[in-house]
Amino acid sequence: QKNVPADEQNRCNWAMRCLLIEAGNRLVLVDTGIGTKQDDKFFGHYALSGEASLATSIRQAGYSLDEVTDVLLTHLHFDHVGGAVERVGDALSPTFSQAIYWTHPAHFQWATNPNSREKASFLRENIMPLQESGQLRFFGDTYLDIPGLELIYVDGHTEKMALPKLTVGNRTVLYCADLIPSSAHVPLPYVMSYDVRPLLTMTEKEHLLTEAAVNNWVLVFEHDAVTEAASVEQTERGVKIRQRGTLAELLA
Repeated sequence: QKNVPADEQNRCNWAMRCLLIEAGNRLVLVDTGIGTKQDDKFFGHYALSGEASLATSIRQAGYSLDEVTDVLLTHLHFDHVGGAVERVGDALSPTFSQAIYWTHPAHFQWATNPNSREKASFLRENIMPLQESGQLRFFGDTYLDIPGLELIYVDGHTEKMALPKLTVGNRTVLYCADLIPSSAHVPLPYVMSYDVRPLLTMTEKEHLLTEAAVNNWVLVFEHDAVTEAASVEQTERGVKIRQRGTLAELLA
C-alpha cells in the first residue's frame, strides 16, 4: 500500500510490459499481455486504461505482427498469455500466425490441469488454440538457438516459470516476469499473494538479486507502471535499487 496505493475498490495501477527482441533473423516477443478477446464482464474487473496495445506497440517499433518468429511465454496466466490468441468472429486463433509459441512442458501440464488456487488464472481459450494450431513448442524438446538468450526456470510463483536472460553488448538483462513483478517487489519479504510457494519465491529472488548486484544486471519489470527497469546493489540491509530508468537508458 505504501509503494503502490490501492483505490477504493482495492485495485492497484499495474503495467503489462512485454519485451521485443531482435536477434539475428529472429524477432522474439516475450509475453503478450491480457489481450482483447474476453467479454465486458471479464474486463470490468480490471479497468484497463491507456492508449498502448500490443499490436500498436509492435508496429510503432517498425515491425508487423507477421514478422514475429517466436513468442516466449514466461507462464500461462491470463495477463501474460491473453494476447497470444485473438478472436475473429466466433473462432479463436493465434495472434501471430507465423510464430512458434514456447512454454515449458511441465508448466503446460500444470496450466491445463490447474490447482484450485490458480484455476481462475489459467483460461483454456488462451492456451488450447495454440496447441490446436500446431504452433506450440516446448522448451527442451527443440533447442531455441536464439543468439544471446537463455532461460532461467523458477517455481515460486507458479510451476516452471521461464525468465529470459539476455546478453546485450557487455550487459546482462533479466526479464523478471512475476518473480519480481515490480520495483516494489525487490525487497525479499515482498512477494505476491498469488505465489503458490512464497518461501521458494524468496529464495529464488535472493539468488538472482545477489547475482544481479554483483554483475550489474539490468532488471526489466513486467508489471511496474512507473519503473521500466533498474539496476541493483548489495547493501548492509540487503539488495536495493541503485538506478531506475528505461531499458535503453540503463543500457546506454
